[in-house]
Parts: sequence; structure tokens; C-alpha cells
Amino acid sequence: MNYALVTGGSRGIGRAVCLQLAGMGYPVIINCASNREAALATRQAIIDRGGQAEILPFDVSSKEAVDAALTGWAEEHPGDYIAVLVNNAGVRQDAMMVFMQDAQWEEVLGTSLNGFFYVTRKLLKDMLSKRFGRIINMVSVSGLKGLPGQTNYAAAKAAVIGATKALAQETGARKVTVNAVAPGYIATDMTRDLDENALKGHIPLGRFGTPEEVAALVGFLASEHAAYITGEVISINGGLYT
Repeated sequence: MNYALVTGGSRGIGRAVCLQLAGMGYPVIINCASNREAALATRQAIIDRGGQAEILPFDVSSKEAVDAALTGWAEEHPGDYIAVLVNNAGVRQDAMMVFMQDAQWEEVLGTSLNGFFYVTRKLLKDMLSKRFGRIINMVSVSGLKGLPGQTNYAAAKAAVIGATKALAQETGARKVTVNAVAPGYIATDMTRDLDENALKGHIPLGRFGTPEEVAALVGFLASEHAAYITGEVISINGGLYT
């Protein structure tokens, strides 16, 4: 059976992506670092809609935790593999660089960039041997244009964009596509501290996006309809950065 894994899948965009992929028929693995209650709620929402889901908690920024969790999952699912990977886990620790602490830099890059590397590397061999895989990396408008106060976040997301383009060239011959989705301002817990009324004036469509709109794009990239799309970064930002 082909599974889908969504890192940071318990809330916000990750939760919407889990529901989208489950609706497409994938049994979904919901990863969370600590918020098991939210992950359980997402799992129940999938089950209530007739889908299949399980929870796999681990810290994507820890190589040891990633290896242990994914090795354990593979041992418990002989004959199955993770065909769709959505690297969604990410954190914000905004600060002007002159005031930024080491921990703020390390946590953001550890989750977004190292997490992408540890999880993707672990799952890539099966995708290549099965000659099918979909890797979708959640990046950001910040990684494309940079935003003040987000030197760490912009650096992490820009690095994943570069890695997306490089990895796509390594895996294309084996029918494994690698793409990135770059949201602008999306109404989630991560953006709750932002002044939406002030910011939406800069967005041509005049509003924040929804997690479901991002999830629909991820679903398309995970589908057979996107089999000829790889190495791309697709923005979904209401025209914020054009």
C-alpha cells in the first residue's frame, strides 16, 4: 500500500494537507513533534470522512528521532512504502538579525532545512526503487523575496528551494517528482500574531489565503496529473509577490 506522510501535520496547512490527501485515497501518516492532541483531532477528522490515518510523532530536526521513527514504521508495515512526502514542518522565530539569538537561528534552520534532509533522505530509496514518488516541500514567499525580521526563516526556505531544484534532477529518471509550494500569508496559528488588516492591503486579492487552498495545490502536485511537473516552485500568495 502507498502511504502519504505529512510532517507537521496536526494543525494549519499540515492538517488541511492531511485531509486533502486522505480524500484522494491515501492512508495518511500524521507527524507531530509534541501536539498529540491536535494530531488525534486531525486523525479523527480523517476517519470521520471515511479515510485512514495514523500518528507518527518525532522531531524532524533530530536525525536519530527521524531514523528511529521511520525505521520502526517500515518494520510494522512490511510491503508498504511512503510514496508521497510533504515536508511541511516549520517554525518561526522572528527577530531582526542584530538581535537574533543562536537558538532562534538554529531552531528555524533545524526544523525546515535539516528536517527536509533527514526525512527525505530516509524515504528516498524506496521511492526510487518503486519508481514512483512525490516529494512536496512547503517553502514561503519569504524564501523567494526575503522579509525583514525573518533572516533565519528566509535562509531556511531559500535553501529548501535550491535543494528542491537539485533533487528533482537526481530523481526524475525514476519518476520521482520534487516540487515546492510557496505560500504567502495564510490564515493559520503561525500567522495569528500578524496584523491581517494592515497586511491584506498589500495583497492584490485583498485577503489572506486559507489552508485548504494550499492543500488543493499540494493535492494536485501529488496526483498523476502532475507527473510532468518537477523542480518547480509554485507560489500561492494572492498576487503578493509577482
